[in-house]
Amino acid sequence: MNSDKKKLKVLVSAFACFPPVRPDADKGESALGTGESILGWNLVRKIGCFHNVWIITQGRYRKGIEQFLQEHPSPQLHFSYLNIPLVWKPFWKTPFLQHVYYYFWQRLAYGRARTLHRLIGFDLAHHLTFANDWMPSFIGGKLRVPFIWGPIGGGQKYPPQFLRDFGYSARLKEFGRVAAQWWGRTVLPSRRQTAKRARAILVCNREARATIPARYRDKVRFFPVTGATTDDLAALPLIKPEDGLFRIMTTGRLVRYKCFDFALMAYALFVKARPDFPSHFEIIGQGPEEKVLRKLVDDLGLADRVNFIPWLSRKDVIVKMAASDVFLFPSLREGGGIVIIEAMASGTPVIGIDAAGPGFHIQREWGIKIAPLEKRQVIRELSEALVRLSQDPALRRRLGEAARKRAEEYYIWDRLGERLMVIYEEVLERGLKT
Repeated sequence: MNSDKKKLKVLVSAFACFPPVRPDADKGESALGTGESILGWNLVRKIGCFHNVWIITQGRYRKGIEQFLQEHPSPQLHFSYLNIPLVWKPFWKTPFLQHVYYYFWQRLAYGRARTLHRLIGFDLAHHLTFANDWMPSFIGGKLRVPFIWGPIGGGQKYPPQFLRDFGYSARLKEFGRVAAQWWGRTVLPSRRQTAKRARAILVCNREARATIPARYRDKVRFFPVTGATTDDLAALPLIKPEDGLFRIMTTGRLVRYKCFDFALMAYALFVKARPDFPSHFEIIGQGPEEKVLRKLVDDLGLADRVNFIPWLSRKDVIVKMAASDVFLFPSLREGGGIVIIEAMASGTPVIGIDAAGPGFHIQREWGIKIAPLEKRQVIRELSEALVRLSQDPALRRRLGEAARKRAEEYYIWDRLGERLMVIYEEVLERGLKT
């Protein structure tokens, strides 16, 4: 982007957006999902490298943001904090209530945006978070300013052939999630207005693109919701341990749709195929499925080979990724998949599922992805991929080096910020069909 161009006045709606510090944070922040917060914070800062930015975000982030800005002044960033005037903490106990709160928060954010626009006169409005396609952006749909929507996701669905493994309660929740998304996409006029008025729609995977009405798909641009920092790359060792132990790792919230049970069953097949080969599997995270997964480990006779580790700092997780030989991530419904990008940045080959975010991120040059046809097939092919990588250190090195190169060239936040500025130019200078 030409640095001589004038700085724009950009309005950003970032419902989830807080810095990489934890200033007296309550557990409600983590309920938002770290991916949303990382996306909002990093892209806001990158936009601020080029333009003046006014960000509407939640009032409960104020202390953390102001603390960070005292230590890292950014005069181009101007935050406007907003909370719904009610007791909001109970809304973070379930995803459904989070989205109810988010919907009405956005309506208030539009009122705040109109007030700011009268005072400042924005050149561009950008909706960053939440990054989903089925909820509208009231700022985008109503504020008379050129508008960019995204990156968004949400089109991914749990493959129906795998739902039989869910209990009644889990199937009901999945049905409710799909029904709510259908309602948002087809019934809400404000969502249709958002898509219509957007001059560019950024999507994070193929499934998200498919949810955009065909008449607006010429405005769609692929843009990830996940990234890595140059500090992440600089701090990572490039040489794996050479002690003969084959290290497998995964991480994430231990919930049903991430299919950590598939990973354990695949590892059991791997151990059966190579019983005398030294290997170890680490699972970093916590969640409602932990008790079930621990029992599965015992039932599979893997207690001496599998280790559960509670949540670690992001830095410590990435260091563990760099020391691992394989990152195994069999999630069947993952919109973005920030852990995949972090594993790639650490130079670790990824084995994942060819669906949504993982299917978009993983390519055969730097990883292995499995088609989600049915449960036994997925488990078998995950195991076969582990066997293949365990037998071929040269292949692991080649995939790991290619993964790191891909992360450096495509997923570093600096690069993503530059790409976003090119989209800004397209929107404002040449324009896109609306």
